[in-house]
Amino acid sequence: MAENQAKTESAKTKKGDFVEIEFLGRNLLTGEIFDTNNLEEARKINPKIKETKPLIACIGQGFVVKGFDESLEGKEIGKKQKITLSPENAFGSRNAGLVKMIPMKIFTEQKVYPQAGMTLALDNALVKVVSVSGGRVLVDFNNPLAGKDIEYKFTIKKIITDSKEKVTALQNILFGQAFEFDLQEDGKNKKIIFKDLKLAQLLDVFRSKFKELLGFDVEIFEKKEGKKEEPKKSDKQEAKK
Repeated sequence: MAENQAKTESAKTKKGDFVEIEFLGRNLLTGEIFDTNNLEEARKINPKIKETKPLIACIGQGFVVKGFDESLEGKEIGKKQKITLSPENAFGSRNAGLVKMIPMKIFTEQKVYPQAGMTLALDNALVKVVSVSGGRVLVDFNNPLAGKDIEYKFTIKKIITDSKEKVTALQNILFGQAFEFDLQEDGKNKKIIFKDLKLAQLLDVFRSKFKELLGFDVEIFEKKEGKKEEPKKSDKQEAKK
């Protein structure tokens, strides 16, 4: 048992591994923590927080910023790590073209009254209000961390090997939530079976990603009362008829 534990602790991550990470991200210029799932540190920012969620990523797939993603490979499980990233490997350089003047009426029509320093949702993006002058509002569409050197402190808690955990994790990464599914593993015939037809179009887009990262094909079964469940064909399969 001690031997197995030693092997687990000495295991190193590789590209394609699904890993569970505890992390803290800090703006090096200001020292401000911009994101963390360490409960103790999170409570320093918001004392009312009750719990945090682990960060799960598939190494080498760009699910976290470039430099952070690259740093996850070849790391020991359970060992504390620290990296410093330039803007090019983090949230990118600032783009002057993303600082724009917007007519005030665009905001007031939505009953929003901008003031300098506010962060608002505009065109499906978060923007910072730089200044308000007369009937115009200067807003910055750049990521707040664009152009900043940042630091990540992180610990890879474990490598996820369970297929169901991987499918759930990939759904949360791609869809922002996980839908009910079953797994069918019969030798080389490996399938993820979803039973919600509303997912058909969405899953057609990501079918190849499930296959690439997990080695599973994707099927959707339509539940028919009193009849055997039948697999739902993708739009591409229908088009071949």
